[in-house]
Parts: sequence; structure tokens; C-alpha cells
Amino acid sequence: MTTAAPSPRTADSGSVRSAGSGRIPGILLGGAVAGLAAACGPLLPGASPLILAMVAGVVLANTVGPPAAAGPGLTFCSQTLLRAGIVLLGLQIVLGDILALGAGASAVLVAVVVCGMLGTLLIGRALRLPSSLTLLVACGFSICGAAAVGAAAGVADPRRERDQDVVTAVALVVLCGTLMIPLLPLAAASLGLDAADAGLWAGAAVHEVAHVVAVGAVLGGDAPETAVVAKLGRVLMLAPVVAVLGLHLRRRGAVSAGGRRPPIVPLFVLGFLAMVALRSAVPTPEVVLDVAAAARTLLLAAAMFALGCGVRLRALVAVGPRPLILAGLSTLLVAAVALGGVLLVG
Repeated sequence: MTTAAPSPRTADSGSVRSAGSGRIPGILLGGAVAGLAAACGPLLPGASPLILAMVAGVVLANTVGPPAAAGPGLTFCSQTLLRAGIVLLGLQIVLGDILALGAGASAVLVAVVVCGMLGTLLIGRALRLPSSLTLLVACGFSICGAAAVGAAAGVADPRRERDQDVVTAVALVVLCGTLMIPLLPLAAASLGLDAADAGLWAGAAVHEVAHVVAVGAVLGGDAPETAVVAKLGRVLMLAPVVAVLGLHLRRRGAVSAGGRRPPIVPLFVLGFLAMVALRSAVPTPEVVLDVAAAARTLLLAAAMFALGCGVRLRALVAVGPRPLILAGLSTLLVAAVALGGVLLVG
């Protein structure tokens, strides 16, 4: 008696269920670490839960190592959850607030992103660093820190072959952003900048949103609000930069893990823009924004933890001092362009 073969629909359904259940251990692990990082973040001024989660992943990877069963779920976290978190990032942005800064301030933010990106790419080439690492540093330092690094990696490295570069870029963001917390207020005071101009400089120059908040708190006065709004203006630039990157990769004939050409505008970027439009056009209840902010933090923290789990410290050490030089010069470039713009429009 011959047993009938399962229909393609049944086989596909079974494989999907199997893949979904195989992800559960890794998703639970990433979610647990993300929750812990979110709880600890407020206790450490200037420390983002994303960074804490990434550090936890690096520590785990270089000690006992993540459980083998967590592999598929961690991959899901580093790809799908990362993109979902970036979509929710759009709910932070109200176009009216950014336009209220004025045409001059908006021009400063655009100049920072454009000059920071191009200048960092040129510096990386002069230092003979891998183009993949240089691109991620350029995005992270010029736009919005770890989220920009993750977004750029999602387009430029869909096969997840260079997770080491992602974590290196994020680590450099953390280092330089932390140094900016005491240094930028000291520089602003020595230059005699008022609170509004100092806040605009902070929002235009500092890499990570958490670091901008910390710098704004040190500056005081009206600086915190101006700094955060200016920073969100740079976050908005994430969409066109990623779109240009996707178009460039298509022209180079790059393909994704599924063998398809990357889209000109990735779906998660369209989702990000949709959230910006929604927040800007529709009054959004505060409770909805709070829930979305908490979900965004957990999603991005879980993604950063997953990326950290793929890092080996020996490989980081082997890279040598050139990434540090790139990070320092990129920070100085972004800060100088931002300061020049602030002095021109102030």
C-alpha cells in the first residue's frame, strides 16, 4: 500500500510552522535581555538600552556563548525586529516641530548629513578601511547612531555577512557620543553660545539620541528641547539616505539573500515615512506614543543584542587603531560642519 505524499500546501505550512517554532528560543532570549536593558537604561545617564543590550550580547558571545537553539531566533531579531523598530522610530517625528526650527537650521541639518557622509567615506578610503565598515560609520555618525547603522546594514548587508562591522560601528558611536557629553557643553561655553544655539549644535553634532538628551540636560535652559528637535530632523534624513543606498546597490547589481535585487526604497523605510506622516497629520494620544516608544526600544534592543552575539573580540582587536582614527575624524568633521552652520544662521 502506497502512502500518499503530502500536498505542497501541507508541506509548506509544516515548514513555516517549524521555522516559526525554531525561532522562539532566540526571540525569548533577545526579548528578556532587551527588557532588562530597558529597565537599566534610565539608571545610567546617557546609556541607551540599545547599547546595553549590545554589550550584553558581546559579553555572552565571548564567554559561554549563546545557546545553539537560539540561533534562528537571534537572526530573526537582528533582521525583522530591527526593521520593525525603525518603523516605529518614525512616530517620534513631527514635521511641524522640525520646520519650526526655521529654514536656516534645517539647512544646517542637511549639510551635516551630506558633508558628514561624504567626508567620512573619503576619510575611510584614505585610511584603507573596508568600505562596508566606513559606510556604517558614516551613517551612524552623520544621522542617528545605532539605528542608522542598523538600517544601513539591513540594506547593504542583507546576507548578514558583516555583523562584526555593525557592532564595531555601534561601539564607535557609543565611545565618541559619550565623550561629547562633557566636551560639547564646555566648548559651547568657551565660544559664548546661548542656550538655543548650543542646543542646535548639540542636535546637529551628537550621534545618538540618548547622548543628545544628556548633552541638552547639561546645557540647560531651552537647549534640551532645541537639541532633541534638531536631532529628530537628522533622524528624518535616514529615509533618503537609505533610499539612495538601495538605488546604488541596485545599479551595482547586488542581490539579497533570496537572490532578488534590493528594492529602491526598502519596505521598512516606507513604513518609517508612513509613521512620520501619521504622527504629523493626526493627533496621537500620549498613551499610544508611550506604548510605541517602549515597543521601539524593546525591538531595537533585542536586535542589538542579537548583533552583539555575533561578535568576537579578537576580531575587533585585530582591526587595529584605524577605525578609532576614522571615528575621531568623523566626529570632528560633523561637529565642525554643525558649528559652522549654527554660527552662520545664529
